[in-house]
Amino acid sequence: MKKAFVAFILLTFISTSRAAKVTDWLESYNVLWTSQSKGSYESMPCGGGDIGLNVWVENNELLFYISRSGSLDENNCLFKSGRIRVKLTPNPFINSNFSQQLNLRKGFVDVNAGNTNIRLWVNVFSPVIHVDINSKEKLSAEVYYENWRYKDRPVSKGEGNANSYKWAIPKGLVTKADVIENSADKVFFYHKNDAQTVFDVTVAQQGMDSVKNQMYNPIGNLTSGGMLFGDNLKFAGTASGEYAGTDYKSWCMKSIKPSSSHHILIALHTQQTESLDQWKQGLADLVKGIKSNDDQKKTQAWWNSFWNKSAIRINETNKDSEAWKIGRNYQLFRYMLGCNAYGSYPTKFNGGLFTFDPARVDSTLNFTPDFRKWGGGTMTAQNQRLVYFPMLKSGDFDMMKSQFDFYLRILKNAELRSKVYWNHEGGCFTEQIENFGLPNPSEYGWKRPANFDKGLEYNAWLEYQWDTVLEFCDMILETKEYNNEKIDKYIPLIESALTFFDEHYRMLATQRGRKVLDGDGHLVLYPGSACETYKMAYNSTSTISALKVVLEKMIEYSAADSTKSARWKQMLSTIPPITIKEESGKKMIAPAKLWERINNVESPQLYPVFPWRVYGVGKKDLDVAVNTYLYDSDALKFRSHIGWKQDNIFAACLGLTKEAQRLASLKMKDSELRFPAFWGPGYDWTPDHNWGGSGMIGLQEMLMQTNGEQILLFPAWPAEWNVHFKLHAPKNTTVEAELKDGKVTNLQVYPAERMKDVVVMIKK
Repeated sequence: MKKAFVAFILLTFISTSRAAKVTDWLESYNVLWTSQSKGSYESMPCGGGDIGLNVWVENNELLFYISRSGSLDENNCLFKSGRIRVKLTPNPFINSNFSQQLNLRKGFVDVNAGNTNIRLWVNVFSPVIHVDINSKEKLSAEVYYENWRYKDRPVSKGEGNANSYKWAIPKGLVTKADVIENSADKVFFYHKNDAQTVFDVTVAQQGMDSVKNQMYNPIGNLTSGGMLFGDNLKFAGTASGEYAGTDYKSWCMKSIKPSSSHHILIALHTQQTESLDQWKQGLADLVKGIKSNDDQKKTQAWWNSFWNKSAIRINETNKDSEAWKIGRNYQLFRYMLGCNAYGSYPTKFNGGLFTFDPARVDSTLNFTPDFRKWGGGTMTAQNQRLVYFPMLKSGDFDMMKSQFDFYLRILKNAELRSKVYWNHEGGCFTEQIENFGLPNPSEYGWKRPANFDKGLEYNAWLEYQWDTVLEFCDMILETKEYNNEKIDKYIPLIESALTFFDEHYRMLATQRGRKVLDGDGHLVLYPGSACETYKMAYNSTSTISALKVVLEKMIEYSAADSTKSARWKQMLSTIPPITIKEESGKKMIAPAKLWERINNVESPQLYPVFPWRVYGVGKKDLDVAVNTYLYDSDALKFRSHIGWKQDNIFAACLGLTKEAQRLASLKMKDSELRFPAFWGPGYDWTPDHNWGGSGMIGLQEMLMQTNGEQILLFPAWPAEWNVHFKLHAPKNTTVEAELKDGKVTNLQVYPAERMKDVVVMIKK
């Protein structure tokens, strides 16, 4: 017994020491401000679990916006739960030293003024926000819950872009009022959706009423809201005001007596139920379970564990260098992703949980703080994938489940589309897809020719673009490869997505002629789409690459099931080859065999490089892919670092070190806002999460790639950038390495037997 105890103590010491060693570097990346902010656009992110706060101090008052994943109204707008304002008397912010700091290691924001500290943190495991105020003198506190949805608000022209109606808002559309109630010591706030929502409108529009009773509906009768309270607070009345051009009503809680400490809590609860009493009971149960001290310890332990998983630290000893800032911003953005680790919905590409007053993104958009472009419950697949791909190498496998579950929940509805419209199997997942699995109604088209195929979007950008779901299927399969994740529940999703392409294009072929395959026994993938760019495409390269790679992985996954394995082998034999073209005497990858027009500025001719990794460092015909990057006229014309652009990733995956460095420096430099990782708007919104995600992926690929069993280190990393990184690789492998002055000074591979597969590629 004594020996066991000693062993436990020793193990604890070793583990603690290792944790300290790993996380000490984080302190240098903490964001510190020594002056107050001018508005919400100069806010700092804070969060955990599935809650995001925008925190700032303005005019000697503490403010923060509250966002929670899955808070969706009848119109499918992802709205904020409200804004909190804290006033202290005597006011420590007047004539005192000021600081506001994001503590990455422990996941909180500290605001200090004079002898007063305010700490904001969010419980990772339960949706509760904590505001802890401690001072050397006794203070009175006023805490205001501010809400701009205190009344029905007409949705004005342009404002519909925040919901599923987008630019085609119906006459008289309103954002319905929240309910705000108070008791002697609490403020309750909630938004209860009607049974009838934009879901019902979309089902009717798209001719799906016959199967409506079978369909998944996530927003009907959804109630989102919470409660503001504290152990020394009483209700003190209401008031009105205006902030950033939007009127609001406030409910004030005031301290019963001055105190040197105040503990303010906001508990949030979301539930889909017809009964409001059920929702209120769920909120009450949540509040009963709060144990602040224990919850804080568990939350801080989670963040510590989060940072121990992975990191990229560049030029650590030179904080003035641009390269150091790139490393810092990588960590800051990963922190923002960690704030929605366990959300009911994936982190949205268009602002995540950290949007702010829209006029500060675009001065013409004088809307409420709920506004963002490209919808709330609408997911754009091409954008979303960039938010989630970097989580493989960062080891954040637990955070990927919200994105996978999103597709799993809507699988039934996607399959019903195929049955109703075309009477074949397989789920049809569109590019702009609602959280209930149908195309966005405005992208689908309100004014459609009477005889137009009901299964198709009447949309020049989105028509026939169905293949992005295969990237999420690939991610699912990769989580098994990387971390031996159990993915059984997702296999029906992958099988259904593959089945759709097989059955749909065979069906289309029978409508055109006698044969279902071409002369070489291949599917004729027409009409198709190479991203949103090459339209009415014949044998799109992005589609072919996706089908080939996912089928190969499914054959391997199904090896023990001869029937399924044979099925996928047969389908693989029908997938046509990628089209290779020749331009100026150089072989290049074509975006498709043929196409009729160009609509956007993506480069699907390079999708066989990423995400599909058909070409890359150490792989066959690398020169063909390099030629495509360097010389393809469209790829050159479309090249950029802004927003969702992936040129930095392509360059890294092709081993083009100088080009990858150039684009990484542009993409990951400080944003134009006060918080360095609030990039945007790019093509979408601020903060632009697909901008940050593509930046993360690019840095990861510069540092580490795989080719079969090989682990390639520094395949596109500039020798002049010192770096210390820890990243994940397939087969439950982690690699930690340090490069200093062009030499690898430290290399650790777990498990150790994978060391034999490591190839160091740094070039001076």
